[in-house]
Amino acid sequence: MNAAAAADLAHCRDAIRTGSHSFHAASRLLPARVRDPALALYAFCRLADDAVDEVLDKATAVLRLRDRLDAVFAGRPFDAPADRAFARVVEAHAMPRALPEALLEGLAWDAAGHRYATLSDLRGYSARVASAVGAMMCVLMGVRDRDTLARACDLGVAMQLTNIARDVGEDARAGRLYLPTDWMARDGMDVDAFLAAPGPDPRVAAQVRDLLGEARRLYDRSEAGVGALPVAARPGILAARHAYAGIGGVLRRQGHDSVSRRAITSRNAKLGWLALSLAQSVWITAMPRSPILHAAPLAETAFLVDAASDPRPARGGWGEGLIAVFATLEARDRTVDGGGAAV
Repeated sequence: MNAAAAADLAHCRDAIRTGSHSFHAASRLLPARVRDPALALYAFCRLADDAVDEVLDKATAVLRLRDRLDAVFAGRPFDAPADRAFARVVEAHAMPRALPEALLEGLAWDAAGHRYATLSDLRGYSARVASAVGAMMCVLMGVRDRDTLARACDLGVAMQLTNIARDVGEDARAGRLYLPTDWMARDGMDVDAFLAAPGPDPRVAAQVRDLLGEARRLYDRSEAGVGALPVAARPGILAARHAYAGIGGVLRRQGHDSVSRRAITSRNAKLGWLALSLAQSVWITAMPRSPILHAAPLAETAFLVDAASDPRPARGGWGEGLIAVFATLEARDRTVDGGGAAV
């Protein structure tokens, strides 16, 4: 690795150390050949998410990300460490373009203020903002097997559902809602009234419980794929799995209240999950392969499995769905620039 590449990677490492403690801790258990490109991948994805989440003009932020991703796949990344590092990863690993595009589509949905009517809709969102990253991690490991990819995508959805369950109150106070709106209608809740004055509610707690139940089902399914990963990569993936599942455990202990309280895991708990992951990565080798490994992918993640299992080089441009979202965001951006109110 030349000095410029090493400097870019060091910048990515610092960004992850301060921006995602759980991933940074888990990444230390990955072998160097996977850890370094994973840091570059995760830094680009994390900074992309922050670029949209932390600004008021989300439409402009997503459109700039579109341009950044175009530049990466054209081999002319923007002059930024994370972009340059990610461009090297794309080239070295023949990263399917559809995978980071899926992530960008999820971020575009956020910028457009999408809400999700059903649990299936929410899984579709989670596939884009989380499972796409899991599929890209598999590509970095040289894993293109469809069954293993499907289980990695299960893990991504489970982790995102856990994030959503943890952040209900924080999201609501920012005017965002990810709980399925048909659950709220079923429980006699008015979405706008909840967002106007979010507070502890046993109905919301029950919905958080149900969301964590779905996450737990998918965590269990995902473990069947760990034994199919390279041996040296297993502890890091298991550590990420246990760290995120541990958030669900904290939520359960606080009565599934994520509106007035935030679930925080302790340093000792994190160390315990790291130790568990190291031990589990050893004994999982001796265990017979679970038939769950061969379960069909979730309907909402099947497109990611299709993309990641294709070993041909990345090609093509934006899909029709993304083009439509971009058109909506561009129209909104023009309206704001013209001095009117965003619609």
